[in-house]
Amino acid sequence: MTVQEFQKLIEQIYFDQDSARGVEGTFVWFAEEVGELAKEIRRNPRQTQRLQEEFADVFAWLTTLANLLGIDLQEAAAIYASGCPKCQSTPCACELSTGGNERDLPGP
Repeated sequence: MTVQEFQKLIEQIYFDQDSARGVEGTFVWFAEEVGELAKEIRRNPRQTQRLQEEFADVFAWLTTLANLLGIDLQEAAAIYASGCPKCQSTPCACELSTGGNERDLPGP
């Protein structure tokens, strides 16, 4: 399944519920899912099945937010098509002393 297919599927399954909840409410759910993923990452020993489920949940909630905000995740991911968005290299060649590998695009 492509990112676009997944985004469309999530929209078909959840868009009405997500729209009623709104962006702010949906973001809170997304943050909770990230917290659940963090707990699974810290678990020792790690359980691959639980990690996979939590990654799926985080990806689904991220996709829901993108749908509510009209963001095409395929287009968003294309920002990385040429490597690091800051230095255009693969692997990233940004200087660690300047915060390289931060994955935040330069601001205005």
